Amino acid sequence: MHKRVFQLGLMLLVTVWMGFCSFCQPAMALTEEQQLVSQAWRIVNRAYVDETFNHQNWYAVRRQTLKQPLPDNKAAYGAIQKMLKSLDDPFTRFLDPQQYRSLQVNTSGELTGVGLQIALNPQTGKLEVVSPIAGSPAEKAGIQPRDRILKIAGISTAQLTLDEAASRMRGPVGSLVTLLIDRDNEGQKEVKIVRDRITLNPVVAQLRSSPQGLSVGYLRLTQFNANAPKDLAHAITNLEKKGADGYILDLRNNPGGLLQSGIEVARLWLDSGTIVYTANRQGILGSFESFGPSLTKDPLVILVNEGTASASEILAGALQDNGRAQLIGETTFGKGLIQSLFELGDGSGLAVTIAKYETPNHRDINKLGIKPDKVVHQQAIQRKQIATKADLQYQAALEMLQKKTVVAGAA
Repeated sequence: MHKRVFQLGLMLLVTVWMGFCSFCQPAMALTEEQQLVSQAWRIVNRAYVDETFNHQNWYAVRRQTLKQPLPDNKAAYGAIQKMLKSLDDPFTRFLDPQQYRSLQVNTSGELTGVGLQIALNPQTGKLEVVSPIAGSPAEKAGIQPRDRILKIAGISTAQLTLDEAASRMRGPVGSLVTLLIDRDNEGQKEVKIVRDRITLNPVVAQLRSSPQGLSVGYLRLTQFNANAPKDLAHAITNLEKKGADGYILDLRNNPGGLLQSGIEVARLWLDSGTIVYTANRQGILGSFESFGPSLTKDPLVILVNEGTASASEILAGALQDNGRAQLIGETTFGKGLIQSLFELGDGSGLAVTIAKYETPNHRDINKLGIKPDKVVHQQAIQRKQIATKADLQYQAALEMLQKKTVVAGAA
Protein backbone atom coordinates (compact mmCIF):
# COMPACT_ATOMS: atom_id res chain seq x y z
CA MET A 1 0.00 0.00 0.00
CA HIS A 2 2.76 2.38 0.96
CA LYS A 3 4.59 1.44 -2.21
CA ARG A 4 1.56 2.22 -4.38
CA VAL A 5 1.06 5.59 -2.70
CA PHE A 6 4.72 6.42 -3.24
CA GLN A 7 4.50 5.39 -6.91
CA LEU A 8 1.30 7.45 -7.36
CA GLY A 9 2.92 10.45 -5.74
CA LEU A 10 5.95 10.08 -7.97
CA MET A 11 3.79 9.78 -11.08
CA LEU A 12 1.80 12.85 -10.02
CA LEU A 13 5.02 14.78 -9.45
CA VAL A 14 6.38 13.77 -12.84
CA THR A 15 3.09 14.60 -14.52
CA VAL A 16 2.94 18.04 -12.92
CA TRP A 17 6.58 18.72 -13.79
CA MET A 18 6.09 17.61 -17.38
CA GLY A 19 2.83 19.56 -17.59
CA PHE A 20 4.58 22.67 -16.32
CA CYS A 21 7.34 22.27 -18.90
CA SER A 22 4.81 22.01 -21.67
CA PHE A 23 4.32 25.75 -21.12
CA CYS A 24 8.06 26.53 -21.08
CA GLN A 25 9.55 28.45 -23.98
CA PRO A 26 13.21 28.05 -24.93
CA ALA A 27 15.30 31.07 -23.81
CA MET A 28 16.06 33.35 -26.72
CA ALA A 29 19.66 34.51 -27.05
CA LEU A 30 20.00 38.28 -26.98
CA THR A 31 21.59 40.02 -29.93
CA GLU A 32 24.68 42.19 -29.31
CA GLU A 33 22.50 45.28 -29.48
CA GLN A 34 20.03 43.85 -26.96
CA GLN A 35 22.92 42.87 -24.68
CA LEU A 36 24.15 46.47 -24.77
CA VAL A 37 20.69 47.78 -23.80
CA SER A 38 20.39 45.13 -21.10
CA GLN A 39 23.81 46.02 -19.68
CA ALA A 40 22.84 49.70 -19.48
CA TRP A 41 19.55 48.76 -17.80
CA ARG A 42 21.36 46.60 -15.19
CA ILE A 43 23.79 49.41 -14.31
CA VAL A 44 20.94 51.82 -13.65
CA ASN A 45 18.94 49.15 -11.83
CA ARG A 46 21.87 48.51 -9.49
CA ALA A 47 23.25 52.01 -8.95
CA TYR A 48 20.69 54.75 -9.60
CA VAL A 49 19.96 56.98 -6.61
CA ASP A 50 16.15 56.89 -6.90
CA GLU A 51 14.80 53.44 -6.08
CA THR A 52 11.43 54.36 -7.66
CA PHE A 53 13.16 55.18 -10.98
CA ASN A 54 11.04 58.30 -11.31
CA HIS A 55 7.93 56.45 -10.10
CA GLN A 56 7.86 53.85 -12.86
CA ASN A 57 8.25 50.09 -13.23
CA TRP A 58 11.88 49.80 -14.30
CA TYR A 59 11.46 46.13 -15.26
CA ALA A 60 8.61 47.10 -17.59
CA VAL A 61 10.88 49.74 -19.17
CA ARG A 62 13.43 47.01 -19.95
CA ARG A 63 10.78 44.71 -21.40
CA GLN A 64 9.34 47.40 -23.65
CA THR A 65 12.78 48.56 -24.78
CA LEU A 66 13.91 45.07 -25.77
CA LYS A 67 10.72 44.51 -27.75
CA GLN A 68 11.61 47.15 -30.34
CA PRO A 69 13.82 46.29 -33.32
CA LEU A 70 17.51 47.04 -32.70
CA PRO A 71 19.26 46.39 -36.02
CA ASP A 72 22.52 48.16 -35.15
CA ASN A 73 24.42 50.05 -32.43
CA LYS A 74 22.87 53.37 -33.46
CA ALA A 75 19.42 51.97 -32.74
CA ALA A 76 20.66 50.54 -29.44
CA TYR A 77 22.10 53.92 -28.46
CA GLY A 78 18.78 55.59 -29.21
CA ALA A 79 16.91 53.00 -27.15
CA ILE A 80 19.24 53.52 -24.18
CA GLN A 81 18.85 57.30 -24.42
CA LYS A 82 15.05 56.95 -24.46
CA MET A 83 15.22 54.59 -21.50
CA LEU A 84 17.36 57.05 -19.50
CA LYS A 85 15.19 60.01 -20.48
CA SER A 86 12.29 58.40 -18.62
CA LEU A 87 14.24 58.99 -15.37
CA ASP A 88 13.88 62.78 -15.87
CA ASP A 89 17.43 63.32 -14.64
CA PRO A 90 19.62 65.47 -16.95
CA PHE A 91 22.78 64.24 -15.21
CA THR A 92 22.14 60.55 -15.94
CA ARG A 93 22.98 60.16 -19.60
CA PHE A 94 24.40 57.94 -22.33
CA LEU A 95 27.83 58.58 -23.85
CA ASP A 96 28.86 57.16 -27.21
CA PRO A 97 32.47 55.88 -27.38
CA GLN A 98 33.89 59.24 -28.48
CA GLN A 99 31.93 61.16 -25.85
CA TYR A 100 32.95 58.68 -23.16
CA ARG A 101 36.64 59.13 -23.97
CA SER A 102 36.46 62.91 -24.29
CA LEU A 103 34.56 63.36 -21.02
CA GLN A 104 37.60 62.13 -19.13
CA VAL A 105 39.67 64.98 -20.59
CA ASN A 106 37.54 67.39 -18.55
CA THR A 107 39.29 66.37 -15.33
CA SER A 108 42.91 66.61 -16.54
CA GLY A 109 45.03 67.60 -19.51
CA GLU A 110 43.91 69.94 -22.28
CA LEU A 111 40.74 70.77 -24.15
CA THR A 112 40.28 72.03 -27.68
CA GLY A 113 37.17 74.11 -28.15
CA VAL A 114 35.48 77.19 -26.72
CA GLY A 115 36.10 76.53 -23.02
CA LEU A 116 32.63 76.40 -21.47
CA GLN A 117 31.35 74.43 -18.50
CA ILE A 118 27.69 73.67 -19.25
CA ALA A 119 24.70 71.96 -17.63
CA LEU A 120 21.06 71.24 -18.35
CA ASN A 121 18.93 73.25 -15.95
CA PRO A 122 16.90 70.57 -14.12
CA GLN A 123 13.91 72.90 -13.78
CA THR A 124 13.69 74.33 -17.30
CA GLY A 125 15.56 71.64 -19.24
CA LYS A 126 17.49 74.36 -21.08
CA LEU A 127 21.21 74.26 -21.78
CA GLU A 128 22.93 76.74 -19.48
CA VAL A 129 26.45 78.03 -18.98
CA VAL A 130 27.77 77.18 -15.53
CA SER A 131 30.91 79.19 -16.19
CA PRO A 132 33.50 79.89 -18.89
CA ILE A 133 36.98 78.54 -18.21
CA ALA A 134 39.38 81.32 -17.19
CA GLY A 135 41.23 82.70 -20.21
CA SER A 136 39.19 80.64 -22.67
CA PRO A 137 37.80 81.89 -26.02
CA ALA A 138 34.31 81.80 -24.49
CA GLU A 139 35.32 84.08 -21.63
CA LYS A 140 37.05 86.49 -24.02
CA ALA A 141 33.88 86.55 -26.15
CA GLY A 142 31.86 87.70 -23.13
CA ILE A 143 29.91 84.51 -22.35
CA GLN A 144 28.59 84.66 -18.77
CA PRO A 145 27.28 82.19 -16.17
CA ARG A 146 23.56 81.42 -16.56
CA ASP A 147 23.52 82.35 -20.25
CA ARG A 148 21.15 79.99 -22.08
CA ILE A 149 22.61 78.43 -25.23
CA LEU A 150 19.74 78.15 -27.72
CA LYS A 151 21.68 77.14 -30.85
CA ILE A 152 25.14 75.84 -31.69
CA ALA A 153 26.18 76.47 -35.30
CA GLY A 154 22.50 76.87 -36.21
CA ILE A 155 21.43 73.63 -34.51
CA SER A 156 18.80 73.96 -31.78
CA THR A 157 19.97 72.65 -28.40
CA ALA A 158 16.41 71.74 -27.38
CA GLN A 159 16.84 68.10 -28.42
CA LEU A 160 20.58 67.74 -27.72
CA THR A 161 22.00 65.86 -24.77
CA LEU A 162 24.63 67.55 -22.64
CA ASP A 163 27.40 65.62 -24.32
CA GLU A 164 26.08 66.19 -27.83
CA ALA A 165 26.10 69.92 -27.12
CA ALA A 166 29.64 69.74 -25.77
CA SER A 167 30.78 67.78 -28.82
CA ARG A 168 29.37 70.41 -31.19
CA MET A 169 31.33 73.13 -29.42
CA ARG A 170 34.61 71.24 -29.64
CA GLY A 171 36.67 71.41 -32.80
CA PRO A 172 40.04 72.14 -34.36
CA VAL A 173 42.09 75.10 -33.18
CA GLY A 174 41.27 78.17 -35.28
CA SER A 175 37.84 76.98 -36.39
CA LEU A 176 34.78 79.19 -35.86
CA VAL A 177 31.54 78.32 -34.08
CA THR A 178 28.50 80.55 -33.62
CA LEU A 179 26.35 80.34 -30.49
CA LEU A 180 22.91 81.85 -30.09
CA ILE A 181 22.55 82.78 -26.43
CA ASP A 182 19.74 84.21 -24.34
CA ARG A 183 20.64 86.37 -21.34
CA ASP A 184 18.44 87.83 -18.63
CA ASN A 185 17.44 91.45 -19.32
CA GLU A 186 19.32 91.44 -22.65
CA GLY A 187 17.49 88.94 -24.84
CA GLN A 188 19.03 86.83 -27.61
CA LYS A 189 22.23 87.48 -29.49
CA GLU A 190 24.73 85.59 -31.64
CA VAL A 191 28.29 85.18 -30.38
CA LYS A 192 31.06 84.05 -32.74
CA ILE A 193 33.91 82.19 -31.03
CA VAL A 194 37.20 80.95 -32.48
CA ARG A 195 38.13 77.60 -30.94
CA ASP A 196 41.52 77.25 -29.28
CA ARG A 197 43.58 74.92 -27.13
CA ILE A 198 42.69 75.30 -23.45
CA THR A 199 45.12 74.30 -20.74
CA LEU A 200 43.47 73.58 -17.41
CA ASN A 201 45.57 75.27 -14.72
CA PRO A 202 43.23 75.22 -11.73
CA VAL A 203 45.08 77.45 -9.22
CA VAL A 204 45.95 81.16 -9.24
CA ALA A 205 47.92 82.27 -6.16
CA GLN A 206 49.12 85.76 -5.17
CA LEU A 207 50.25 87.52 -2.00
CA ARG A 208 48.55 90.91 -1.79
CA SER A 209 48.34 93.82 0.63
CA SER A 210 45.05 95.22 1.91
CA PRO A 211 44.57 99.00 2.32
CA GLN A 212 45.19 98.45 6.04
CA GLY A 213 48.50 96.68 5.40
CA LEU A 214 47.25 93.13 5.86
CA SER A 215 49.14 90.44 3.92
CA VAL A 216 46.44 88.51 2.07
CA GLY A 217 46.88 85.19 0.34
CA TYR A 218 44.56 85.36 -2.66
CA LEU A 219 43.75 81.95 -4.15
CA ARG A 220 41.49 81.42 -7.14
CA LEU A 221 40.47 77.83 -7.85
CA THR A 222 38.87 77.39 -11.27
CA GLN A 223 37.97 73.69 -11.16
CA PHE A 224 38.48 70.50 -9.17
CA ASN A 225 40.59 68.36 -11.46
CA ALA A 226 43.09 65.72 -10.37
CA ASN A 227 45.84 68.30 -9.86
CA ALA A 228 43.86 70.80 -7.77
CA PRO A 229 44.65 69.47 -4.24
CA LYS A 230 48.38 69.20 -4.91
CA ASP A 231 48.61 72.58 -6.65
CA LEU A 232 46.58 74.34 -3.96
CA ALA A 233 48.62 72.75 -1.15
CA HIS A 234 51.80 73.97 -2.82
CA ALA A 235 50.33 77.49 -3.15
CA ILE A 236 49.22 77.66 0.51
CA THR A 237 52.62 76.44 1.72
CA ASN A 238 54.39 79.14 -0.30
CA LEU A 239 52.03 81.87 0.89
CA GLU A 240 52.55 80.78 4.50
CA LYS A 241 56.31 81.11 4.05
CA LYS A 242 55.80 84.61 2.64
CA GLY A 243 53.86 85.67 5.73
CA ALA A 244 50.19 85.63 4.75
CA ASP A 245 47.95 86.86 7.60
CA GLY A 246 44.73 85.55 6.10
CA TYR A 247 43.27 84.06 2.93
CA ILE A 248 40.61 84.72 0.31
CA LEU A 249 39.60 81.58 -1.60
CA ASP A 250 37.80 82.54 -4.81
CA LEU A 251 35.38 79.81 -5.95
CA ARG A 252 33.29 82.05 -8.18
CA ASN A 253 32.37 80.40 -11.49
CA ASN A 254 34.04 77.16 -10.39
CA PRO A 255 31.73 74.45 -11.81
CA GLY A 256 33.20 71.65 -9.71
CA GLY A 257 34.77 68.46 -11.01
CA LEU A 258 36.02 65.45 -9.08
CA LEU A 259 34.30 64.75 -5.75
CA GLN A 260 37.51 63.36 -4.23
CA SER A 261 39.38 66.49 -5.27
CA GLY A 262 36.87 68.65 -3.38
CA ILE A 263 37.27 66.49 -0.29
CA GLU A 264 41.07 66.64 -0.41
CA VAL A 265 41.01 70.44 -0.76
CA ALA A 266 38.73 70.70 2.30
CA ARG A 267 41.27 68.68 4.28
CA LEU A 268 43.92 71.31 3.54
CA TRP A 269 41.91 73.78 5.66
CA LEU A 270 40.35 71.59 8.38
CA ASP A 271 42.05 69.96 11.38
CA SER A 272 39.01 67.76 12.00
CA GLY A 273 35.30 67.47 11.28
CA THR A 274 32.92 66.07 8.69
CA ILE A 275 33.38 67.35 5.15
CA VAL A 276 30.33 65.87 3.44
CA TYR A 277 27.68 63.19 3.85
CA THR A 278 26.56 61.03 0.96
CA ALA A 279 23.29 59.13 0.72
CA ASN A 280 22.52 56.36 -1.74
CA ARG A 281 19.06 55.11 -2.64
CA GLN A 282 18.84 52.96 0.50
CA GLY A 283 19.31 56.16 2.47
CA ILE A 284 22.57 54.90 3.95
CA LEU A 285 24.76 57.84 4.89
CA GLY A 286 28.47 57.67 4.27
CA SER A 287 30.75 60.46 5.36
CA PHE A 288 34.14 61.89 4.56
CA GLU A 289 36.14 63.30 7.44
CA SER A 290 39.14 65.55 7.88
CA PHE A 291 41.92 64.15 10.03
CA GLY A 292 44.38 67.08 9.97
CA PRO A 293 46.60 68.79 10.45
CA SER A 294 45.51 71.72 8.29
CA LEU A 295 48.13 73.68 6.38
CA THR A 296 47.11 76.97 8.03
CA LYS A 297 44.89 78.24 10.80
CA ASP A 298 44.80 81.81 9.46
CA PRO A 299 41.36 83.41 8.87
CA LEU A 300 39.65 82.41 5.61
CA VAL A 301 36.93 84.07 3.52
CA ILE A 302 35.42 82.30 0.50
CA LEU A 303 33.93 84.06 -2.54
CA VAL A 304 30.95 82.31 -4.18
CA ASN A 305 28.35 83.12 -6.84
CA GLU A 306 25.73 81.41 -8.98
CA GLY A 307 28.50 79.76 -11.02
CA THR A 308 29.87 77.99 -7.92
CA ALA A 309 28.68 74.40 -8.33
CA SER A 310 29.05 70.76 -7.34
CA ALA A 311 32.45 70.06 -5.71
CA SER A 312 32.80 73.81 -5.08
CA GLU A 313 29.61 73.69 -3.06
CA ILE A 314 30.86 70.67 -1.12
CA LEU A 315 33.98 72.62 -0.16
CA ALA A 316 32.14 75.87 0.64
CA GLY A 317 29.48 74.03 2.68
CA ALA A 318 32.08 72.03 4.60
CA LEU A 319 34.12 75.07 5.60
CA GLN A 320 31.03 77.15 6.39
CA ASP A 321 29.36 74.48 8.56
CA ASN A 322 32.59 73.74 10.43
CA GLY A 323 33.05 77.44 11.21
CA ARG A 324 36.35 77.48 9.34
CA ALA A 325 35.36 80.12 6.78
CA GLN A 326 32.74 82.73 6.05
CA LEU A 327 31.17 83.03 2.62
CA ILE A 328 30.64 86.24 0.67
CA GLY A 329 28.83 86.72 -2.63
CA GLU A 330 25.67 85.20 -4.05
CA THR A 331 23.74 81.93 -3.60
CA THR A 332 25.52 79.06 -5.35
CA PHE A 333 24.29 76.96 -8.29
CA GLY A 334 22.67 74.12 -6.35
CA LYS A 335 23.96 70.81 -7.73
CA GLY A 336 23.87 68.27 -4.92
CA LEU A 337 24.02 65.06 -6.95
CA ILE A 338 26.96 62.73 -7.52
CA GLN A 339 27.54 60.89 -10.80
CA SER A 340 29.74 57.93 -11.57
CA LEU A 341 30.95 56.74 -14.98
CA PHE A 342 30.32 53.17 -16.20
CA GLU A 343 31.81 51.71 -19.38
CA LEU A 344 29.63 49.53 -21.61
CA GLY A 345 30.81 46.57 -23.64
CA ASP A 346 31.43 48.44 -26.90
CA GLY A 347 33.39 51.36 -25.38
CA SER A 348 30.37 53.61 -24.88
CA GLY A 349 29.34 54.51 -21.36
CA LEU A 350 26.86 55.89 -18.89
CA ALA A 351 27.06 58.76 -16.43
CA VAL A 352 24.68 57.74 -13.64
CA THR A 353 23.52 59.68 -10.59
CA ILE A 354 24.44 57.30 -7.78
CA ALA A 355 24.04 59.47 -4.67
CA LYS A 356 23.25 62.88 -3.28
CA TYR A 357 25.32 64.81 -0.81
CA GLU A 358 24.57 66.88 2.26
CA THR A 359 26.72 69.42 4.08
CA PRO A 360 28.02 68.61 7.59
CA ASN A 361 24.88 70.24 9.04
CA HIS A 362 22.76 67.99 6.79
CA ARG A 363 21.74 70.72 4.38
CA ASP A 364 20.44 69.35 1.08
CA ILE A 365 21.49 71.99 -1.43
CA ASN A 366 20.29 70.40 -4.67
CA LYS A 367 18.36 73.06 -6.63
CA LEU A 368 18.69 75.34 -3.57
CA GLY A 369 22.36 76.23 -3.40
CA ILE A 370 24.35 77.56 -0.44
CA LYS A 371 23.58 81.00 0.90
CA PRO A 372 26.61 83.13 1.78
CA ASP A 373 27.07 84.63 5.25
CA LYS A 374 27.11 88.05 3.60
CA VAL A 375 25.25 88.67 0.34
CA VAL A 376 27.06 91.00 -2.05
CA HIS A 377 25.74 91.31 -5.60
CA GLN A 378 28.23 91.86 -8.37
CA GLN A 379 27.58 93.05 -11.90
CA ALA A 380 29.58 91.31 -14.62
CA ILE A 381 33.19 92.46 -14.70
CA GLN A 382 36.09 91.69 -17.02
CA ARG A 383 38.66 89.09 -16.09
CA LYS A 384 41.32 91.74 -15.53
CA GLN A 385 39.01 93.40 -12.97
CA ILE A 386 38.75 90.33 -10.77
CA ALA A 387 40.16 90.99 -7.27
CA THR A 388 40.49 94.75 -7.91
CA LYS A 389 38.60 97.82 -6.67
CA ALA A 390 35.94 97.10 -9.31
CA ASP A 391 35.29 93.73 -7.66
CA LEU A 392 32.76 94.48 -4.92
CA GLN A 393 32.75 90.93 -3.57
CA TYR A 394 36.53 90.88 -3.27
CA GLN A 395 36.49 94.25 -1.49
CA ALA A 396 33.88 92.93 0.97
CA ALA A 397 36.10 89.91 1.60
CA LEU A 398 39.05 92.18 2.41
CA GLU A 399 36.92 94.06 4.94
CA MET A 400 35.70 90.87 6.57
CA LEU A 401 39.20 89.43 6.67
CA GLN A 402 40.51 92.59 8.32
CA LYS A 403 37.88 92.28 11.07
CA LYS A 404 38.55 88.56 11.58
CA THR A 405 42.30 89.16 11.80
CA VAL A 406 41.88 91.96 14.35
CA VAL A 407 39.61 89.75 16.49
CA ALA A 408 42.04 86.83 16.20
CA GLY A 409 44.94 89.10 17.19
CA ALA A 410 43.03 90.48 20.19
CA ALA A 411 42.24 86.97 21.40
